Amino acid sequence: MELDQIPHASVALIVGVTGMAGLSLAEALKKPSASGGPWKVYGAARRPQPTWFPISIVDHYITFDAVCSDDTRAKLSPISNEVTHVFWVAIQVRETEELNITVNAAMLSNVLDVFKSAPSSRLQHVTLQTGTKHYMGPIFDPEKSKQLTAPETPFREDFPRLPFPNFYYALEDLLASYTPSFTYSVHRSSIIIGASSRSTYNALLTLAVYAAICKHEGLPFRYPGNRYTWDHFCDMSDARVLAEQQIWAAVSEKAKNQAFNCVNGDIFTWKSMWKVVCEVFEVEFVEFDESQEFDFVGMMSEKGKVWESIVIKHGLYESKLEEITCFAALKAVLHFEFQHVCSMNKSRSFGWFGHVDTLQSIGIWVERLRVMNIIP
Repeated sequence: MELDQIPHASVALIVGVTGMAGLSLAEALKKPSASGGPWKVYGAARRPQPTWFPISIVDHYITFDAVCSDDTRAKLSPISNEVTHVFWVAIQVRETEELNITVNAAMLSNVLDVFKSAPSSRLQHVTLQTGTKHYMGPIFDPEKSKQLTAPETPFREDFPRLPFPNFYYALEDLLASYTPSFTYSVHRSSIIIGASSRSTYNALLTLAVYAAICKHEGLPFRYPGNRYTWDHFCDMSDARVLAEQQIWAAVSEKAKNQAFNCVNGDIFTWKSMWKVVCEVFEVEFVEFDESQEFDFVGMMSEKGKVWESIVIKHGLYESKLEEITCFAALKAVLHFEFQHVCSMNKSRSFGWFGHVDTLQSIGIWVERLRVMNIIP
């Protein structure tokens, strides 16, 4: 029997493998020390693998559109009797939260239906990555965001759901509807820090592009937030920490059918973070001045050609400004009027203690983006 035909005890399908969380998941699963391993890893994404993607971290790369049930079935049926664990780190963003619910629930349902209809399905567990929008509500919905009030913090997993549509709720309910045929775990991240050019909300890459444009044009690297976030606490989720927690939950009996916050375990002010990113990006630190008007989103919306020239000048991975940045979303987060912090007490009580120094991790991930040739 050929080596590739020998059944693996643990076979993972990572849906969204080219995003920040997906990339770190694949790398973590392929480590010899990975819990539940050795793992065979299928990586899946909507588009072909980018040149910066280290193909050695997956055994097979699959391209399919999860929105299309026919394409999903055609591409996943050949492995439907093999996969034991699905890691769901995919997302599509639409104009309203109702549309977010429709498209994301359809994607997850299409994938799960392939495995549950397989004659000899081995599917045991599904991990679902969501985020703190679970506690804040539809903050990016153009109308419903106006109805939201400042949430109670720190965020705890047992907080009641808000009376607003939320595609995170829909995905959790969808998973729960499949039990007990398989177990699941939910992982609620904060602002994710990692390396990719294909994540919808990539705060670090957005800041890196903003800094590169400021350097290129000789502009001040101004803080695009408010006084509150400058002075108050926030947290983040390193993609490596997310991966560790998801793998732990996937193979830990006591973590079954549970939801967990997943953040780095420390907090920071954006004033302290701004000093770090200025040093890493090699731009001058500018003290926050709320008396000056700053149309961050408007200014950056006009910089597409500037980024294009930076890409050409430095021979970077070809990318379009609007496809790799999230200026409006970052502005919204930096204008919160509450401390964006999560409690990690539940994870610790269940036996998971992963942590990362957030400020130190920034330089690590920026260097990774540079090695991947995504930023100068």
